[in-house]
Amino acid sequence: MSKKPFITKEQLDKIVEQFPTPFHIYDEKGIRETARALNAAFSWNQGFKEYFAVKATPNPTILKILKEEGCGVDCSSLTELMMSERCGFTGNDIMFSSNDTPAEEFKLARKLGAQINLDDLTHVEFLDEVAGIPETICCRFNPGGYFSLGTDIMDNPGDSKYGMTKDQMIEAYGKLKKLGAKRFGIHSFLASNTVNNEYYPTLAKQLFELAVELKEKTGVTIDFINLSGGVGVPYTPDKEPNNIAIIGEGVHKAFDEVLVPAGMGDVKIYTELGRYMLAPNGALVTKAIHEKHIYKEYIGVDACAVNLMRPAMYGAYHHITVMGKENAPCEYTYDITGSLCENNDKFAIDRKLPKIDKGDLLYIHDTGAHGFAMGYNYNGKLKSAELLFKEDGTTEMIRRGETPEDYFATLEGFNF
Repeated sequence: MSKKPFITKEQLDKIVEQFPTPFHIYDEKGIRETARALNAAFSWNQGFKEYFAVKATPNPTILKILKEEGCGVDCSSLTELMMSERCGFTGNDIMFSSNDTPAEEFKLARKLGAQINLDDLTHVEFLDEVAGIPETICCRFNPGGYFSLGTDIMDNPGDSKYGMTKDQMIEAYGKLKKLGAKRFGIHSFLASNTVNNEYYPTLAKQLFELAVELKEKTGVTIDFINLSGGVGVPYTPDKEPNNIAIIGEGVHKAFDEVLVPAGMGDVKIYTELGRYMLAPNGALVTKAIHEKHIYKEYIGVDACAVNLMRPAMYGAYHHITVMGKENAPCEYTYDITGSLCENNDKFAIDRKLPKIDKGDLLYIHDTGAHGFAMGYNYNGKLKSAELLFKEDGTTEMIRRGETPEDYFATLEGFNF
C-alpha cells in the first residue's frame, strides 16, 4: 500500500531547481479543504471554533491561511502569543493553554484578552496575583486512570502531568467565581493521535456530563467546552483516515443527549487540532546523497533528525515515496539515515522501497505538524527552509533556511 504526494515529480523537480533540499513544504489547497471540512462537520453548533495548535506548525503564513478560514489559535508560550498577535489574532480568537506557566506569559495573555485555560488549582491564586482573573476562564480536567474505547486502552491520563481532578475543578470554579469570573470553560485531552471516529464523541460525552455536574454543584455558567486535540492521522498507509463528518455528528448526538436536556444547548464547542489540520498537508523533501553497504543497506540523505525528529524520538513511522518511482516494485530493504552522530538518526529502518539511486528525491509524508517545529541544532546542524505550495501551482518560501550566521548569532564575545 502507498500514500500519494500532493505534488508530482515534475512539479518537485522545478521546485528543487529554485530551493535546495532539504525543505518542508505545505499544501495550501489541502490546508484550506481540511479547515472547511472541520467547520462544516461542527456547523450544527453556533459557537463552534477551531483553535489551531500553534505548537504544531508555528509559521505566520500557515496561521494567516487558517485565520482566513475562520480558525483561532491555541498558544502555549510567550513567543506563540507574540506570533499570534502579529498575525492579527486578538481576544477570543486566542486560547492560552499552558502548564508550569511563568508570570509574564499570563500577563501577556491577559493583555491580549486571550481565553486562559488553567492547568492547576494553584494557578487560580497565581493568576489572580500576577494578572487578575478575567470574566471568562477555563480549567483543564484530568479524569485519571485509563482512557479506553471499547476494550482498547487509548492512553493513561493518570500518568499525565496535565489538568485537575474533578474535586479540584469544583474548588477552582468556586474560587474563580468569587474572584469575579462570570463565564467558564472546560478543557480536556485524554489521548494522542487517535485514528478512531469514536474518540471525540466519547470524550465529548464525558465532558458534557462533567459540565452538567459542575453547573449543578457550583452554579457557574458553562460557556464553552474545548475538546482539545487527539484526533489524529494515519501515518501508516494501511489505516483509514478519520471521517470528520462522522466525528462531528457523533459529538452532536452526545450534545443533544446530555446538554440540551439540561438546558445547556447554548454551550459552544471548541477544538484544538494541530496534527489533524496540518500533518497530511506537509512533507519533508530530501535528496539521497550516499549509499552504504555493510551489514545492512543504507541510504544517506541530506536531511537528518534536526529536520524531523519524530522517528528518532518516538520510533514514529513516516511513509516515504521515492519520487518518480511510485510504481516501481519495493524490492530493496533500506535504513534511511541522516548524518547526525546518533545511531537513531534514521527516517526508516528495514523499509521496503524501490531501488534508490544517488540524486533521487525522497518525499517523507505527514510532516506538516510537529515536523519543522520540533527541530533543533545538535551537531551544529541548521534548520531547513519552509515552503508553501500555493493553490495556483506556484511555490513560495515562507521561512528561509538557517545559516551559520544564525547559529552563531547568540554567542557573545566571539566574531565568526
